[in-house]
Amino acid sequence: MSPATVRVALQEVTLVAVTCVALSATMLALARSMEQARFGRVLLLSDRPPAALDTLRLSGIEWRQIAPIRSRAAYSRFMLDHLAPHIETRFALVAQWDGYVINGAGWRDEFFDYDYIGAPWPQFDDGRTVGNGGFSLRSKRLLDACRDLSLTDGEAEDVAICRTARDELERDHGLRFASESLARLFAYERTRRQGGEFGFHGVFNMIRDLPRAEFAAVLASLEPRLLGRRESGEILRAALRAGHLPTVVQALRQKFASKSSGKSIRNGA
Repeated sequence: MSPATVRVALQEVTLVAVTCVALSATMLALARSMEQARFGRVLLLSDRPPAALDTLRLSGIEWRQIAPIRSRAAYSRFMLDHLAPHIETRFALVAQWDGYVINGAGWRDEFFDYDYIGAPWPQFDDGRTVGNGGFSLRSKRLLDACRDLSLTDGEAEDVAICRTARDELERDHGLRFASESLARLFAYERTRRQGGEFGFHGVFNMIRDLPRAEFAAVLASLEPRLLGRRESGEILRAALRAGHLPTVVQALRQKFASKSSGKSIRNGA
C-alpha cells in the first residue's frame, strides 16, 4: 500500500483483532499490518479458527477462542470487560478487517505518550473528537481501567471511552487521550486523508488503496449482511468516484442483502 515499506519495531505492542465475522478479511488485515511493523504479539480472538490453522501459527498470528459475539453491543462489552486479560504488552493496537496499518514509516514514538489514539471524529466539535476505535492504540492501563465501565443502551465502546467516561478516566486513572492533531497523523477514517498516516479505518477507504480485484474479492468474502446501509452507501460513492463498476455491482449486492435483513450483523466498531 505504501511506496516504501518500513517495518517499524513495536515490541511493546500487541496487534489484536476481535471478531466472529469476516475472518478471511481480518486475517488479511493482520497480515498487511505485519508487513509494516514487527509486533510483540499478534492475536486473533474469535469463536472459531480461520482456515489453515497451521499456516496461521507459522505466520506468527495466535488464535484464541472466545464466546460468539453476535452484535455490536456484545462486541463493545467484550472490548471493555474481556480484552485486557489477553494483553501482556504495554499497548494494544486494535485492528479490524477494514482497519489496519498501511504505512510503517508513519509511526511516531510520541504515540506512546498517550493511553488512547484513534482516528478523529468529524461529527463532534467539542474537543472530544479522538476517536474511532476500529483502528486504535490503547495502553494496558486504559484496558484495565475500562473493565466494567458502564454502557448506555446502543452506545459503542469507543464513544463510552472517549466521550461519556473520558472525565472519569482522566480524573480517576490519570489516563491521557491524544490531541486531534496527533490523531490525524495516526489514522484517518471519515476525515480527509493527509497522506503518511500510520493506519486507517473504514471499508469505503479501502477502494483507494487496494488493487481493484483484491478489493472486490474482500467484499465477496464478507457475510451477506455484514455491511450496514451507511457503509454500503459510502462504498458506492467511493466506487463511483473511482469509476470501478465491478466494485459498485458487488457493493450493491451487499447493500441489498443488508437492506433485506433489516439489520447489520457486524460486531465491530
